[in-house]
Amino acid sequence: MGIEIFSLEGKVALVTGGSKGLGEAGARALAEAGASVILTSRHGEQVEAVAAAIQRDTGQRTLAVEADVGRAEDVERTVATGLDAFGQIDILVNNAGVNRHGLVHQLSEEDWSEVLRINLTGPVLCARAVTQHMIPRRSGRIINIASTFGLVGYPKRSAYCASKGGLINLTRCWAVELAPHNITVNAICPGPFDTPLTRRLITGAAREDFTQQIPLGRWGDPRELVGAVLYLASEAASFTTGAVLTVDGGWTAR
Repeated sequence: MGIEIFSLEGKVALVTGGSKGLGEAGARALAEAGASVILTSRHGEQVEAVAAAIQRDTGQRTLAVEADVGRAEDVERTVATGLDAFGQIDILVNNAGVNRHGLVHQLSEEDWSEVLRINLTGPVLCARAVTQHMIPRRSGRIINIASTFGLVGYPKRSAYCASKGGLINLTRCWAVELAPHNITVNAICPGPFDTPLTRRLITGAAREDFTQQIPLGRWGDPRELVGAVLYLASEAASFTTGAVLTVDGGWTAR
């Protein structure tokens, strides 16, 4: 058994939030490993450009779908479009996410609801839609992109921490539910990664404080997450389910 155990030839992956950052890096890596890829984003032109670039660079078929994962009708349309194009969906990467900052006495109901809608309800809707097709085939991989903030508390991040903590426990629940159908479900908890989202939300002194708390002394590059994605998507992880893998430069080890 060699490196071919990581091959995704003949597989089809659906990556939500695939227009930038960790989603884009993961989608590109899946294509490089041989998978056809469906990318979703609320930013239609951006996700179309990313899908076209991945197809051009890897030679793998890609499909871009403008969709909001927090809306059931969008998710159902995305899955139907993917099945029409490829005939199957073997891998789901629940990556789409948003963040809203605020202390508990300042956090608006609208911000709280939006974070939970995208970060927690979105993965539920996506998993519900794809498993209806994975279960009859007795095969599937679900990878939830959670966060180290789902494992710890942090000021002004209560909505985000709650959503990612919920996603981690959903991972465990789904792993138990879907194991009889040969579908694995795992979570990756990225720590401080240098993405468009984190560059916008964490700046100045806050960014410096984060950096000082990372034992490796730097932020992660999105490409440093793809090894975990490829492992969990491939046959190399056939006996791995319900796992929560931190990729954080040692941030939660302190």
